[in-house]
Amino acid sequence: MGTVTLGVSIAVPEPYGSLIQDRRAGFGDPAAHGIPTHVTLLPPTEVDASALPAIEAHLAAVASASRPFPMRLSGTGTFRPLSPVVFIQVVEGASACTWLQKRVRESSGPLVRELQFPYHPHVTVAHGIAEEAMDRAYEELSEYGAAWSCTSFALYEQGADAVWRKLQEYEFGGDGESSGVPPQTTPVATPVDRPASLY
Repeated sequence: MGTVTLGVSIAVPEPYGSLIQDRRAGFGDPAAHGIPTHVTLLPPTEVDASALPAIEAHLAAVASASRPFPMRLSGTGTFRPLSPVVFIQVVEGASACTWLQKRVRESSGPLVRELQFPYHPHVTVAHGIAEEAMDRAYEELSEYGAAWSCTSFALYEQGADAVWRKLQEYEFGGDGESSGVPPQTTPVATPVDRPASLY
């Protein structure tokens, strides 16, 4: 069956998601329209396609044991010089995101993996672009804020065109597909000179 590249994340709902995505594109990030705006719970992970049923069951169980929580974004931060990323900070809901990502990657489940960097919930607005553009993203979004009630997370697959597409959404406290977080518009594949990462 081969392998697939998966990621798990919390979608930033509308109208915030598309606005941030458009701003990311405006800063010159070629990956912007291939990555829905999100907070990562599981970074890009290659798995055997045959493991998908077990992964979906595991994520449903994690979601079922979870409850809605407030999320709030405010201001910018950066991982530079360690990593070329500018992001919007998660100032409320970070501890819940940390708990969720541990459950997603727990050693008894099908998505166990080590992280390249310590987990730090955030919303990427620029990744691997010119320093001047990174500086502009950091400054122009420094007073940005958004808040909502987080009620679900979703499983995404990266296609051969480097675009991430949602496979399934998992509502907290439930076992079915959720409509709790409004979906963003389906991203349109755009030419990129590097693979898009769900970062």
